[in-house]
Amino acid sequence: QVQLQESGPGLVKSSQTLSLTCTVSGGSITASNHYWSWIRQPPGKGLEWMGSISYDGNTNYNPSLRSHTFISRDTPLNQFSLQLSSVTPEDTAVYSCASSDWNYWGQGTQVTVSS
Repeated sequence: QVQLQESGPGLVKSSQTLSLTCTVSGGSITASNHYWSWIRQPPGKGLEWMGSISYDGNTNYNPSLRSHTFISRDTPLNQFSLQLSSVTPEDTAVYSCASSDWNYWGQGTQVTVSS
């Protein structure tokens, strides 16, 4: 059973960089044709796909977030990470990691950006 777990600070100051890590267990992030995504949901709004990283390290980003989003991976640790730079209070959301077939999700983590 594949499991995902987000980790990172729950509070970030405006203009700083939000950094989150997703640890995957029960499966390898390098397994062929597997893709891994970050998604967020601001309060009172719908889900927003932020970007993904593939089994071979290629990344794909939501065009509206591309300029300040970076997704990377640590294959020995079986983790992939999100960095969102120059955050504002509008980036306050529940951030989740998931397999890109949407079968497996982390529990989500609340990140609040203070002004």
